[in-house]
This record gives sequence, structure tokens and C-alpha cells, in this order.
Amino acid sequence: MAGKGEKSLLALGVLLISHQAFAHTHHSHGKPLTEMEQKAAEGIFNDRQVKDRSLADWDGVWQSVYPYLLNGDLDPVFRKKAEQDKGQSAEAVKAYYRKGYATGVESIGIENNIMEFHLGNKVTSCKYDYAGYKILTYASGKKGVRYLFECKEAGSQAPKYVQFSDHGIIPRQSAHYHIFMGNSSQEALLKEMDNWPTYYPFQLTSAQVVDEMLHH
Repeated sequence: MAGKGEKSLLALGVLLISHQAFAHTHHSHGKPLTEMEQKAAEGIFNDRQVKDRSLADWDGVWQSVYPYLLNGDLDPVFRKKAEQDKGQSAEAVKAYYRKGYATGVESIGIENNIMEFHLGNKVTSCKYDYAGYKILTYASGKKGVRYLFECKEAGSQAPKYVQFSDHGIIPRQSAHYHIFMGNSSQEALLKEMDNWPTYYPFQLTSAQVVDEMLHH
């Protein structure tokens, strides 16, 4: 973890400083979810309950969980999911998440409507404008909401279109999220159901990420 921290203090120093306290309070997640929010997190809500959200709901420094899948740290999570769904093996569950979590973007920093993406030694950034939300109904009958943002800076190498899904439907600071990124169109991204890179607060260790996945 030391190498990761040193790199980020150089590249994401301001954001790390402003959010360093999060590591000590990650179990609180702010005020408890209301009954409506809990139902929404399970994919059950009325469309009229959905509210606009600003990019500030995702402020912070975030790490991809994909490396933890690759090194085996998330195996306890996949075993538990397999136990809950007797029709699948832990290996099958892991294969599903391997495709879902796959990304080369190791970390993302968000502050003041600016997103910074770290992919190896390459860093891209852009100011993002809110472009509304879309309510999706999945094959299971459950629903989800994606919040859409767009980069309009012609010279930026950052993704032109970004969508967030964190199981929330009203303004609230996110505890983790799935993100969809691309350059073709928002409509194209809305069709993506198999790959949803997932990010947790950068300060969390792999053990803390596993704990969050198992208990929240």
C-alpha cells in the first residue's frame, strides 16, 4: 500500500487532504438510510421519488476494486454470494464480477465538478456538467438510476460521457459507486450492462473494502 499512497499524495494530494478523515468514519455513511432509500437500493421505487443529484455526491478520492479481485482479496465476498444463491458456484460469481469490475482506471479524484482519472502513468481530467438521470428497468424487474455527466472541453482526453450508479435516487454522499465511461454517447452507455467498474474510498485497505462488501 505504501507505493500506492506515495503516488497518490503526489497526484491527488489536495483531494486526499480534504477527505483524509473519511477513512476513520467509513462505517457511518452519514445518516442512516430511510425506508424509502433502502427500498430504492434494492431496486424498488416509484419514478417520482427520483431526484436530481450534483457531482458533489461523489466528491472524494476513489480506488478501483478490480485489483482486489485479481489478487484474490475479494474471494470471501464471492463465496458468501454463492452461499446466498445456491444455483451458482463461487467461481461463477467471481467470473461475473471479473467482467463487471474490469477497468484500467486505478483511481478517480472528484472535486469542484472536476474528475481526474488515473490510468497507469496517464492522468486525464475534465470539468463535468450534469446531464440529468435515466431510470432503467432490468430483466429482473428491479429498477436502477444512472446519473449522467458530460465533459465539454474539446481538448480533454478524459471520457466525454460518464454515468454513476450507486443504488441511490436522491442527494446523498456516495459510499461506493459503479461508473460507466465512454466517448460515443450517453445512449450507448445506457445499454452497457456487463461492465460497471466499481470504486470505494481510496483510503480503505483491501480488508476494509471486503468488510464493506460483506456487511453493507
